[in-house]
Amino acid sequence: MNFKRRLFRFIDRWKSLPKKLDQIQESLGRIENRQVENLLACQIAKSEFKIYSQWGEDGIIQHLLRHIPIENKIFIEFGVENYLEANTRFLLVNNNWTGLVIDGSYDNIEYIKNDLHVFYEHDLKAENIFINVDNINEVITRNGINGDIGILSIDIDGNDYWIWEAITCINPSIVICEYNSIFGPSAEVSIPYNSNFYRGDAHFSKIYYGASINALNELSKKKGYSLVGSNSIGNNAFFVRNDLIGNLKVLSAQEAYMVAQFRECHDIDGKLTFENNKERLLKIMNLEVYNFKTQKNMFIKDINDIF
Repeated sequence: MNFKRRLFRFIDRWKSLPKKLDQIQESLGRIENRQVENLLACQIAKSEFKIYSQWGEDGIIQHLLRHIPIENKIFIEFGVENYLEANTRFLLVNNNWTGLVIDGSYDNIEYIKNDLHVFYEHDLKAENIFINVDNINEVITRNGINGDIGILSIDIDGNDYWIWEAITCINPSIVICEYNSIFGPSAEVSIPYNSNFYRGDAHFSKIYYGASINALNELSKKKGYSLVGSNSIGNNAFFVRNDLIGNLKVLSAQEAYMVAQFRECHDIDGKLTFENNKERLLKIMNLEVYNFKTQKNMFIKDINDIF
């Protein structure tokens, strides 16, 4: 009996370990947040820290919240996988925002729904659907979200530009959108729209996806937003609605652009090659992108201002 009792006690402690690790992680996040809370509005680059985000987005988000008045503390994030690493998870658990996360994998969404630390303890909705320009507004509104919200985060490794362009049912204060650094700082290009686009099938290198930072910046202007920064690793751009800019510094795409530091290019056998930007660019030179200036498709090798 004593053995069984000790065994059950051990099992109970083991089950509670993930939650305790989360609590430690979140406590460290709050400490880091306090260390950068006195930065000026324009010092976005110094605000980075990572708790649940892939890179330094957690810190940038917290920095923007200190300088932007947000009434409706609601977020939407696409492409969250199992939500263990995401732009909005620290926002959910630290700031107690409500939100909707969307992913194309049924298994990922089931994992989220069984993660009691986020799904039971917080007001989070999770939906399994492969989004496209035809269904995105309906997906959002059927989850009871419309009008002004706090943050929209788009990272779907593909139709990011086209999805943001199609969204009309919400008016976020902040938009975070992934850009593909390999397209350079000045070109206005994106992969051509394909409702079934999947990065892993599009090209063996897995670096043919998304849009350039300048294409996203021009889209943001049409939607009433301004570019205020990028993370230092070179894949996420931050846009703030023009009526909320305040003391934030507006940047051009060229000023905000960062050459991606991560090396994600694969060879034809699916192995990472660890090549730099110029080397991996050669892998996709003969693929097509849509040029928003000419409103035509073109080959990547014909973009004159890449690097």
